Amino acid sequence: MKLDSNDDEDVALFDAEEDSAARKNKIRHPVASFFHLFFRVTAILVYLLCGSVGGSFIACMVTIILLLSCDFWTVKNITGRLMVGLRWWNQVDDDGKNHWVFESRKAGGNQSSASRSSNAESRIFWLGLIICPVVWVIFAFFTLVSFKIKWLAVVILGVVLQGANLYGYVRCKVGARTNLKNMATNYFGRQFLKQAFTKQEES
Repeated sequence: MKLDSNDDEDVALFDAEEDSAARKNKIRHPVASFFHLFFRVTAILVYLLCGSVGGSFIACMVTIILLLSCDFWTVKNITGRLMVGLRWWNQVDDDGKNHWVFESRKAGGNQSSASRSSNAESRIFWLGLIICPVVWVIFAFFTLVSFKIKWLAVVILGVVLQGANLYGYVRCKVGARTNLKNMATNYFGRQFLKQAFTKQEES
């Protein structure tokens, strides 16, 4: 019995679309994704456990600082490049001037399928990058309110290190030439003008 060739083509096309969707949601770098969250989440857990259980302050402080340092290096040098195709760094020229460099991988057909970022990895990266600094800011607020001054240096270090990575990757995302202050100024300026015109139309 002869098979219909059109049926074979339809099945192959359907399978190809399913495979493409699965690849977009597949985590291509599971080790990088794990360590992107491991150090920062562990640092938060150690801080919470030391604060509530009451362990040795010096041991807790050293552990948190080591975890935050490992997180900063890992996110800056490895996970950003692998998971979302972004990286940033500072270089010093011959005159001794600092130059901040923000790069993003160009979207194009020349990339191999392994080097492209998946939607799942991108969500993991940005959620971890945004939520954890916010948590450290909340910790800083409660540290000041509760007068736990000895923890203030640790909390500020968490805000600074994770905030630096967040700032660097946001600059990579929006473009190295874009000044974030100018963006904010232009946005608020547009909102002010819009409200002014709306009030004039109402009157």
